[in-house]
Amino acid sequence: MGAWQLSRRGFLGVAAAGALGAGRVAEDPFRALRERWCGLLLGSGFDPAAAPYAGVLRETGQLAARYRAQLRPGEPLLWADCPYDPPSGITRSYGRLNTMAMAWAQPGTGLTGDADLAAAVVAGLDRLERAAYGAGTAPYGNWWEWQIGSPRLLLDTLAVLGERVGEEIAARCLAAVRHFVPDEALGSYTGTSTGANRVDLCRVAALHGILGRDPGRIALARDALSPVFPYVTKGDGLYADGSFIQHTWVPYTGTYGAVLLDGLGRLFALLRGSAWEVSDPGRQVVLDSVDGAFAPLLHDGLMMDSVNGRAISRGWLRGDERRVMRSDHFHGHAVIAAIALLAESASGAERDRWHGMIKGWIARDRTLPVLTDPQFGVAELARLAAVARGPVPAAPEPVGHRLFPAMDRAVHRRPGWTAGLAMCSDRITYYENGNGENRRGWHTGAGMLYWWPAGAAGDQYTDAFWPTVDPYRLPGTTVSTKRLADDAGGGWGAPKPAARWVGGTTDGEFAAIGQDVRGLDSTLVAHKSWFALDDCVVCLGAGIGSRDGVPAETVVDNRNLGERGSGAFTVDGVRRAVRPGWSRVERRARWAHLAGHGGYVFPGGAPLHARCEDRTGRWSDINTTSVSDPVTRRYLTLWHDHGVDPEGAGYAYLLMPGATAAATAARAADRRWLRVLANDDGRQAVAVRSLGVTAAVFWRAGEAGQLAVGGPAAVLVREPAGQGAGRTATVCAAAPERTGEALEITWSRPVRAVLRHDPAVRVIEAGRALRLRLTPGTACATHTCTVLTG
Repeated sequence: MGAWQLSRRGFLGVAAAGALGAGRVAEDPFRALRERWCGLLLGSGFDPAAAPYAGVLRETGQLAARYRAQLRPGEPLLWADCPYDPPSGITRSYGRLNTMAMAWAQPGTGLTGDADLAAAVVAGLDRLERAAYGAGTAPYGNWWEWQIGSPRLLLDTLAVLGERVGEEIAARCLAAVRHFVPDEALGSYTGTSTGANRVDLCRVAALHGILGRDPGRIALARDALSPVFPYVTKGDGLYADGSFIQHTWVPYTGTYGAVLLDGLGRLFALLRGSAWEVSDPGRQVVLDSVDGAFAPLLHDGLMMDSVNGRAISRGWLRGDERRVMRSDHFHGHAVIAAIALLAESASGAERDRWHGMIKGWIARDRTLPVLTDPQFGVAELARLAAVARGPVPAAPEPVGHRLFPAMDRAVHRRPGWTAGLAMCSDRITYYENGNGENRRGWHTGAGMLYWWPAGAAGDQYTDAFWPTVDPYRLPGTTVSTKRLADDAGGGWGAPKPAARWVGGTTDGEFAAIGQDVRGLDSTLVAHKSWFALDDCVVCLGAGIGSRDGVPAETVVDNRNLGERGSGAFTVDGVRRAVRPGWSRVERRARWAHLAGHGGYVFPGGAPLHARCEDRTGRWSDINTTSVSDPVTRRYLTLWHDHGVDPEGAGYAYLLMPGATAAATAARAADRRWLRVLANDDGRQAVAVRSLGVTAAVFWRAGEAGQLAVGGPAAVLVREPAGQGAGRTATVCAAAPERTGEALEITWSRPVRAVLRHDPAVRVIEAGRALRLRLTPGTACATHTCTVLTG
């Protein structure tokens, strides 16, 4: 039996194709693995006449019919609107042929088993190989189209069509893939063959080996996965602290991370039980990453845009004929689907835990229902529906704090809200642009603070936020208002500030975080700190200066109110008549509240600028591949104006997500709740007695309250609320400059005994005060010492 002599049983009913046993694999491994791959592509366990599957299958059939009608027999281009230069036109052509093949293979499309449709696909494969993607073609333009985009679609199409292709055309197509993705592409773990890209290349090579009956090629693909597994300490990949980096400097958990997770899930499932099973024990790092790297950045079904890179700018893509909106929920759902797939290769305990998380995300996503997400094909929808029907109870939204020092990100979760923080340093880019995408993401790393109240505002950054928000006034940032050119600073994550002090420390519940801010293509400098506490984030700024000849601003917030939204806005108990065009300067605001969102407290009072405006933009303004339809959204913007060319300016405010107006007013009235111990260019520190918290960011050696350090540090002290002898306290500390130099910390409190400390901590004194010597390493890890006070 030849490579292409496979019956159509596996493609019109695929119910068992994805679950072939080891015996079937041994009988004819290449045929069995091909059937299993088709099972992953085409799905099983669903009723094609029931929603949502019927609608998805019908749309696939309609698209396939349109593509067939628009085919141009005898013309150089298969489709007039898909030129082969740039090579994205080749990938797009393969995408259309793949849709046609899926319509032929799947039930309920209206074209199931249509011989003329299959013949049209085969003719298209023949012409594309001859005209654009053949073994004699020299690649040009974007490498990704040649090595990942086009071959993935081509190989999937060959697998689905089977014997319909014919051995001669199939051989030429496989030769083309080997030409563009030679064995050497899976050799050295460098350049473009790292992280998610390496997984994609292995996927191409594995399926190429299966279709070409080449056991060595499959083995190469399996073995080339191994460099992806270990934790890295620089560059692309997964880090022990949960970070994920792609393109050397870009936090990319939500997009490239999703590709990595999905690709590995598919390859683990494909090769399971075969002679090429992925048995490297390092694969456990990937399984562990679900809990350690991916789940912490998912909130109610969305993936935080702080780790979606340039993909935040996509929205509605012009070339997407299914018209699927790319957003934080889109990326979150892709990760959720990847976790569901990876669960099939996990242990029983992992599978149950992940299914509980998936069910929780499905239940809480009220913005875009996961189980009808139009990005999914029937295979993904059926897999997610099976999880949703399963016996494992839905897991609640977790509570706690996670720092991701390797990618300058943080996530703070409380029972009523979630917040995410994005920073940048000499290790992590201000922002990534490239391929015409994310051209105005300049300040997304300048301390942008995302937040969501529980069960509300799930579309805050989903609903046309990026094309309409003022890019100079992103929430939480401190920036120069100097105008910047599109793509300022360079592409692909190249622009990075000359700043090392970025990071913080956490006990897993609260945190002290700081960022040494340096403006992109500007002279702006600032020291920003965030103290993530029980019901608020305390935000401090100091040492703010610039010489750009324009104002510098700190954006307290910039809330998206929707297309025609409104919300009661109150300042110091007075309701403001907010409408488009309204603006006001509050000379000494003590607190402010936006109904349906949350509150803000300004200790001691502070000047506050407020404005409501309708802003119109186009996705094409920030992404050349996106649609140019105008969209308008309404914003309420709050900011501190530091003046033109400020020197030594500062600010202090509390962000209270989800708080009521009454709770916000009460916090402002309680002058004793928060003590700002310091807020200057050398240190920023707070104490909250009712929480038993003292937290400080030291930019250099210094003192604040009862804390003193011998060098740059972040320190968090947790005591039981209230006073009393014989209580335990924990000192948490980190060295965000990451020099590895030893650091001395003193806490001027009587200590009766040291209960425990981690190996990096040496106790110098414990009595009238606690003196510690910390050998912190270079990863900005938190080190702890627990003592008995008295």
